[in-house]
Amino acid sequence: MTHDNANLVAAGDVSGTVVYGANDERVGTIDRVMIDKQSGKVAYAVMSFGGVLGIGGDERPVPWNTLTYDTSLGGFRTSITETQLNGAPEVEQGWESNRDWETRTYENYGVAPYWI
Repeated sequence: MTHDNANLVAAGDVSGTVVYGANDERVGTIDRVMIDKQSGKVAYAVMSFGGVLGIGGDERPVPWNTLTYDTSLGGFRTSITETQLNGAPEVEQGWESNRDWETRTYENYGVAPYWI
């Protein structure tokens, strides 16, 4: 990801960006972003976490509004906890069009859904 003063970034450049939690601790990396076709809003960052050297890890879509870009870290900062990440609904077939799954996911992270 290019770390310049631009306010916009290409979706493809977000992939691979590190996500940091409390105490600047690395939580995971962003694999891809999911954009709502109707509103154009970024709904999720699909984040990879756990595992060793990218093997045996997991991935979860996290609400985009749980992430804030931190220029001093060159990555995104989040306040989501390991408990929230592990307790989030697992990715299931068709999650991208399952409003019940999305509602449970946003409730898990305690943030307002992007569609409201």
